[in-house]
Amino acid sequence: MAMPTPQTVRRVASGGRIVFSKSEKAKGGRLLLRRCDNGSGGRNGRGVTVEAINGGTVKLNGAASPSSVEDGGDAFRLGKFVEGRLVYRQQFVIRSYEIGPDRTATMETIMNLLQETALNHVMCSGLAGDGFGATRQMSLRKLIWVVTRINIQVDKYSRWGDVVEIDTWVASSGKNGMRRDWIIRDRNTKNMIASATSNWVMMNRETRRLSKIPEEVRQEVLPFYLDRSIITVDAEAGGCKIEKLTDSTAEHIRSGLAPRWSDMDVNQHVNNVKYIGWILESVPLQVLEDYHLISITLDYRRECRQSQLLESLTSMTTSSSATEDEPPASSRGSSDLHSTHLIRQQDDRAEIVRARAEWRCKEHRGAMKHP
Repeated sequence: MAMPTPQTVRRVASGGRIVFSKSEKAKGGRLLLRRCDNGSGGRNGRGVTVEAINGGTVKLNGAASPSSVEDGGDAFRLGKFVEGRLVYRQQFVIRSYEIGPDRTATMETIMNLLQETALNHVMCSGLAGDGFGATRQMSLRKLIWVVTRINIQVDKYSRWGDVVEIDTWVASSGKNGMRRDWIIRDRNTKNMIASATSNWVMMNRETRRLSKIPEEVRQEVLPFYLDRSIITVDAEAGGCKIEKLTDSTAEHIRSGLAPRWSDMDVNQHVNNVKYIGWILESVPLQVLEDYHLISITLDYRRECRQSQLLESLTSMTTSSSATEDEPPASSRGSSDLHSTHLIRQQDDRAEIVRARAEWRCKEHRGAMKHP
């Protein structure tokens, strides 16, 4: 059967009309999109030209995009592999809805970008099954990844319109776990502005019980392992157990927090990023206004479903009053405040997340200060 002659799309008008013009050969024998705008001929600057979309390097308005077929990138996710496909790299623009009152990205924004990069890493590696970051062999066995611990350290929060570049890679963690690390850089300066490390285990999505890593899954991910740590155990105080807060030790308690339908992810539990917002619900307003959150470690202890009401507990200490049992300040700079947190079920007080954080005064002369 003869293939139809390739055609060129000249314009996508605001009314949804697609106009085909003179035939033009495209690589791979498929449609080559040359220009799309809102029907005004591109005079308002919204016209976009796309060339060689089915082969070679994708060009937007004549400039090569960050991804290409050769490096394993995806033209629409705008990510690519570096260092022999062991590290996945992706760039993001900080949007207006991702900043807080001080016009900088929030900790929730950072965690969302980390999660997006990790999922796109799996997708672009060719391993993705039908799950949320699950491989094909995991999907066959009804297995999903769940995070047990994550630590994020921030030197500088990006502003609205800034472009960040995120690198991520994975490594083994014990016999039945996986570690994922990230580096965030400012695209313009190439300076590292944040880093993160996390630990993951497998769970059966139907029984909700933890599972060992099957050998078939191990062989899938093994070629992507990179034995490199961005945050050492000492730097994240990984050897220090996070204190469990109680009604008597917590200084601030916020009750009646209700997970919404939009807080759930495709694994049928509250997305791990959502806990940041609930933790901050019990942090005093003065701390949120006067201090930057420069480091946070979260220990996830059980799943949370939409039907459960939650409580957020917080205890604050100054650096001068820290005891020997408390973890050291982040290696990226001294902190002025330490805090301990707990998210628990309101009815039976079962623990869901323990957390520990470090804060630096916004008037500090370090890297966190903004003009």
